[in-house]
Amino acid sequence: MSVTQEFLHTLAAEDLRALAEAHALLERPSLAARLSSFIGSPLEKGLSRLPVSWRERIGGLAHDALLKAMDTAAKTLQPAVQPASPRLHKLLGSMSGAGGGAFGVAGLTVEIPLSTVLIMRSILDIARAEGEDIASAQARLAALEVFALGGNAASDDAAEAGYYAVRAALATTVSEATRHFAQKGLSSESAPALARLITLVAARYKVQLTQKAAGMLVPGIGAVAGATINLMFMNHFQDVSRGHFTMRRLERRYGEDAVRAAWQAMGS
Repeated sequence: MSVTQEFLHTLAAEDLRALAEAHALLERPSLAARLSSFIGSPLEKGLSRLPVSWRERIGGLAHDALLKAMDTAAKTLQPAVQPASPRLHKLLGSMSGAGGGAFGVAGLTVEIPLSTVLIMRSILDIARAEGEDIASAQARLAALEVFALGGNAASDDAAEAGYYAVRAALATTVSEATRHFAQKGLSSESAPALARLITLVAARYKVQLTQKAAGMLVPGIGAVAGATINLMFMNHFQDVSRGHFTMRRLERRYGEDAVRAAWQAMGS
């Protein structure tokens, strides 16, 4: 028995099942593949209808939406631990997507900020259910990480796109932002540290937003299909969130090294 396989036996049976579920959620097929399957054609058709200027603008929208969403979403949730409400967020996300599908490109300036707040709220809702203190900087920054874990940047290759690889890529910036928040709170003095992290996350989130916009712009896609695409988008980030915060819960119990070794053994 290898050293990594031995770590599998250090987890309680219930936690081993939770780890297996998290592994499945975080290593599932890409959002782009599932969107292409839904619309019945590659996303390139939608991308061809998305003006180049808008592709760049989506990056700016992603950055601004993430900056506002973390604080806005947290204010609408009570910190006390309670079960998550994924259905509520799926309903709200579908309604947001219906508007985006009906108004096409023009609707993105409203739809992207709104759906980002809803996704962040759902992520924090799931984090709270997994025992996170959503009033803390650590939990809010971990929620921000989900938007990066939700997809790969265009420059990633398969070896660099794994769950722990992405977390490692963000680790230094997350630690810096956490340290600033601990010292200064969510003030303007800590803004540069947060801005650096959001810039990294937004680069990955932009990929997902562009794919969603492309799906909505495929010929024949309207309000109903736009709602369905947004539902898929919400499902995607809820799944990633469940996986991520399950991993964090297990790491609090067993230590990051043990959980990572068990994760690696599960994938071997």
